Amino acid sequence: MSRRGRGRERTTSLRPARLSPADIVRLGGTGLRTRPLRVFLSALGIAIGVAAMVAVVGISSSSRAEVDRRLDALGTNMLRVAPGQTPDGRKTRLPEEAVPMIRRIGPVQQVAAVGVLDGAAVYRNAHVPVGRTSSVQVAAAEPRLLPAIGGSVRTGRWLASATEEYPAVVLGAEAARRLDAYTPGMRLWLGGKWFSLVGVLEPAPLAPEIDSSALIGWQAARTYLRFDGHPSTVYVRARNDRVTAVRDVLAATANPAQPNEVLVSRPSDALAAREATESALTGLLLGLGGVALLVGGVGVGNTMVISVLERRPEIGLRRALGATSGQIRGQFVAESLLLSALGGLGGTVLGTAITAAYAYVRDWPTEVPVWAAGAGIAVTLLIGATAGLYPAVRAGRLSPTEALAGS
Repeated sequence: MSRRGRGRERTTSLRPARLSPADIVRLGGTGLRTRPLRVFLSALGIAIGVAAMVAVVGISSSSRAEVDRRLDALGTNMLRVAPGQTPDGRKTRLPEEAVPMIRRIGPVQQVAAVGVLDGAAVYRNAHVPVGRTSSVQVAAAEPRLLPAIGGSVRTGRWLASATEEYPAVVLGAEAARRLDAYTPGMRLWLGGKWFSLVGVLEPAPLAPEIDSSALIGWQAARTYLRFDGHPSTVYVRARNDRVTAVRDVLAATANPAQPNEVLVSRPSDALAAREATESALTGLLLGLGGVALLVGGVGVGNTMVISVLERRPEIGLRRALGATSGQIRGQFVAESLLLSALGGLGGTVLGTAITAAYAYVRDWPTEVPVWAAGAGIAVTLLIGATAGLYPAVRAGRLSPTEALAGS
């Protein structure tokens, strides 16, 4: 062949057309639109896993936000002083002078005590059998108790100087529910005497024992029920910057003779511990969500493998028209990524909706971290790319004659 003929041959050689990213995405979308039911079921598997993970993280974050909100409202500067035990296991008592002695500590802002009356019980009326106490304890309470524990009154009023000396009773939230007593003015049979209900309290998160108590005035307890005046629990509010210092001296101040027989605790630590427990459970649930997401990824891979087998004629025709192996691989990887992205977006929306509904029912603030939604979508894309890689490579290796012959 002459030089002119060889030059003409070089100028007329064909080069495969390049596909832009938009073209590849368009081809992938076309493949998904031809099998809507299968695409929906595969995307649903991904969506369930993502929704589980987003909902778990969202509910955990909302719970943590609720705990923080409650602690901000109630304060973390409350300390609780209670009698401990002697070395031989006997229960001790706090001195009657414990409250005034604690009040002398400089950084202490509020002090109030309750004294449980072990021999007293409260009933809705005098005809209730003696043993059916509804597990409601009777306790003498000081007028300063409510601000010390961060409590509030739901109905009626709190014990004031005008009522603390008379047979008046205030019920905690749980005690009112157990006795079915909510109306101020009704009478309750308490310690063998009639007491008038003057108020019902809201739940007290930092002092849950108050919720199941029937509270009467300190002096009224002495007058009507022969209360000995020894406090069973003392609630202390200290300056925020001196809580630890106050805690270190409370036991010795409350009972100088036997400081080792005094228990000092910080109720807000219990809420923080509960939050830590819920965080541990969150890790377990996240693992379960990850398993569901992995199962969804297997479903995507299965869908793409079947798609390659069903579309061999299409692959052969495209190869015969000049499509390269890389373009075929890119098309199927794009389909897998689009399928996973649909599942990831749907799962994120579903998980956020579940979190919002749960938080609304529990009266919590709704909080879904942005990183959780972003991580969910990123993980689905990674799983989609991995799941679609083998089918894409398999499709790219098919020669035109092999693909058309298999049809």
